[in-house]
Amino acid sequence: MRVMRMAQTLSEEALREIRLFRRQYLQLLDTQHLAWPSSGTLRSYHAQEWIYENLFQGNDVEHFLPPERYRLRILKLLMSKIENSIVDPEEDEISDSLMSTLAELMFSPMPDDATAAQQRNWVTYTPLPQDSPILDKEPELKLLENRAVISGAGTTGLRTWEAALHLSSYLVSTPELMSSIKGKKVVELGAGTGILSILCASHLGAAHVTATDGDEGVAQALHENAAFNDVKDAMDIGVLWWGRALKGSWMFEKDPSFSCDLVLGADVTYDKAVIPALVSTMRDMFEVWPHVQIIVAATIRNSDTFAAFEHACG
Repeated sequence: MRVMRMAQTLSEEALREIRLFRRQYLQLLDTQHLAWPSSGTLRSYHAQEWIYENLFQGNDVEHFLPPERYRLRILKLLMSKIENSIVDPEEDEISDSLMSTLAELMFSPMPDDATAAQQRNWVTYTPLPQDSPILDKEPELKLLENRAVISGAGTTGLRTWEAALHLSSYLVSTPELMSSIKGKKVVELGAGTGILSILCASHLGAAHVTATDGDEGVAQALHENAAFNDVKDAMDIGVLWWGRALKGSWMFEKDPSFSCDLVLGADVTYDKAVIPALVSTMRDMFEVWPHVQIIVAATIRNSDTFAAFEHACG
């Protein structure tokens, strides 16, 4: 209730700024890409208290806070920006709560860089376009991730990549796609952290979701993320190796009449070597489920690799 009353004292523009800042902060966005609130908003004591309760100490985030190193880096910059926004030192206040939190973080023991790089941390995603209207309750997905590009296990599947973020936002903001997911059966290829599968199960009303990945460790971690988002009972999770007969997979062993309406894949075209097997599996899906729709989102890091994918599809 306190947070709601506080929000009512802020202008719509100020609330939009600090909510966007919160989304990006909980997503562990790098400081240079953060949309920092304006000086006028930061000067507001109500905005500062909202930031404290919703980014650092509030009940909604205390169990899912970013790592201490990141919190300290952000709060140092934030306090500097707040101090620079002050016009009248006699009138403009600085939040004692934020100052106390900064002092606590500065004197907290921090892991070294090598240890921090191998730790899994909470990352909270809000799959909404940046210019979306303000909602009382925004859809949030909380995932445990290893933010190192290649984890200690030698896989890239323990973090969420750009194409999955864009596709999740696209699904949420496209009415035709939302209606094609509601009440339907969805399969995800190369699910990784499971952001798309969890989104379909938790917010888009899919009848059932099957999340697959080619790495057993990634699939196991995906079980944890499904449980944290309360969708474990609405999902099946398992290993699927591309290029092998679909009807010989565990999905059909569990249910010989297994069917699917929509297949999703994000950042699955990253390696030219896996493309023949990926496209073979996609072709198999069309043969087994003639009316299936397949949506693949890709970040084009190498034009030759993506061209190889397009050629294989053709």
